[in-house]
Amino acid sequence: MRVEFRLSGSGGQGLLLAGIVLADAAIQDGKNAVQTQSYGPEARGGSSKAEVVISDGDIDYPKATEPDFLLALTVDAFRTYGPSMKKGIIITDTSVAADLPSAGTRLEALTAGVRVITLPILETASKKLGRAVVANMLALGVLGGLSGVASPKALREAVRSRVPKGTEDLNLAALEAGLALAEEAKAQLAASGVRPRA
Repeated sequence: MRVEFRLSGSGGQGLLLAGIVLADAAIQDGKNAVQTQSYGPEARGGSSKAEVVISDGDIDYPKATEPDFLLALTVDAFRTYGPSMKKGIIITDTSVAADLPSAGTRLEALTAGVRVITLPILETASKKLGRAVVANMLALGVLGGLSGVASPKALREAVRSRVPKGTEDLNLAALEAGLALAEEAKAQLAASGVRPRA
């Protein structure tokens, strides 16, 4: 088993930390994992990308060459990485899906048959949890819940050990909200005849 993830958005969304936590959780569950990252020169607002490769066996190449899961939290991220998806699932925020038609782009035109799931990741973080900054841990819950590459227990432990001290409860609440959204996403996939991994 080799599962590849690409987490993309803008600097300041915490996606690099989410990638690290996902890899850490998989390692806690006895798998091999590598995480790579790249970002623009801006501290906040520039492009940001983390890739995670998780495998039961040795990992001979550390980058995601054909991601099974793409998380795109901005329109730019979706436009940059969505068209290169040849398989798998794209998870995007509802705001991204809403912004694309106004820019003259349709989801279907960019994804060539790859399944796209839109979830209220940013809205849930800001309105339900009261802090937009935890959207990364919410997205982590969605990815972990959909992929099944790490157990919820390992995800919780990885969050506790990796987030800044004093923010554990808020970040764990975000993870749980993401796991709940993953169940909604599984229902979307089942309704469309696609079987999720977990």
